Amino acid sequence: MAKMNFGGVIENVVTRDEFSVEKAREVLKNEVVAVIGYGVQGPGQSLNLKDNGINVIVGQRPGKTFDKAVADGWVPGKTLFSIEEACEKATVIEYLLSDAAQIAQWPVVKKHLTPGKALYFSHGFGITFNDRTGIIPPKDVDVIMVAPKGSGTSVRRLFLQGRGINSSYAVYQDATGRALERTLALGIAIGSGYLFETDFKREVYSDLTGERGTLMGAIQGILSAQYEVLREHGHSPSEAFNETVEELTQSLMPLFAEKGMDWMYANTSTTAQRGALDWMGPFHDATKPVFEKLYNEVASGREAQRSIDSNSKPDYREGLEKELKALRDSELWRTGAAVRELRPENK
Repeated sequence: MAKMNFGGVIENVVTRDEFSVEKAREVLKNEVVAVIGYGVQGPGQSLNLKDNGINVIVGQRPGKTFDKAVADGWVPGKTLFSIEEACEKATVIEYLLSDAAQIAQWPVVKKHLTPGKALYFSHGFGITFNDRTGIIPPKDVDVIMVAPKGSGTSVRRLFLQGRGINSSYAVYQDATGRALERTLALGIAIGSGYLFETDFKREVYSDLTGERGTLMGAIQGILSAQYEVLREHGHSPSEAFNETVEELTQSLMPLFAEKGMDWMYANTSTTAQRGALDWMGPFHDATKPVFEKLYNEVASGREAQRSIDSNSKPDYREGLEKELKALRDSELWRTGAAVRELRPENK
């Protein structure tokens, strides 16, 4: 485990140089890893584990997602089972269902958490808010987490590219004395490029804040606000979209992903530099109170309860589709579809 300096703060980091895939195979050689749920994280993590030589099976309820698992090569009765049967066979249960589904399936999973097994999460939600979720594991099992910092699609795509996604890791409960090595081995085996240390509470607080903030909620709010202002002042949809979204995602994001925002600022026109430096302060001051309010809602548990209540409704999927359709049908994203078609690689 290496010590690294992040902006003046020393943190624990694990890389594949010190914890290789070969070492992960050795640690996990006697384990049966059951990936429970084949929705968002399940496909990427299970397929990467399989490709890395780990003994992995999938547990999934019947339906479209079960059929997707079959299409991906999982064989019913051999490597693909019901949730209960997979949990029974496993020594490590990767609990990758949605937060609402984890609550619903918990009695089934808990029944098969016999002494010495490991219960693995990729999100701190169920454990951190266990007064609301009811997910309280027995004391004689390891409770661990590896949380990739990206979608399941990215977990798989980066693995196939020979790269790796950043992931955080945590041990909540060490019943066997092997919890940490199990965690690190699984983190490397699912395709992490490096692992940084956290705990369940910090992971879920930062994750919920990020999703609702700059990763998804805030970015959509800011993009739509700028687009609307440009349109209301007479700019065409294509011009408004290109100046709001296309240049950001296709030109600037790759630059500051590769070199950092400081480098990007230093390598733009002097007019762009001056404007960005002058206006970043007002945007910071305008949005920080919103982020503070958001973080407090997360830390209080109210945001978690809203998610549980909403996602547990029987008509949740229908309501969700209406909201997503409204987003998809907005002028902003209909324009985006047209602009993407014009990209040379899509011709």
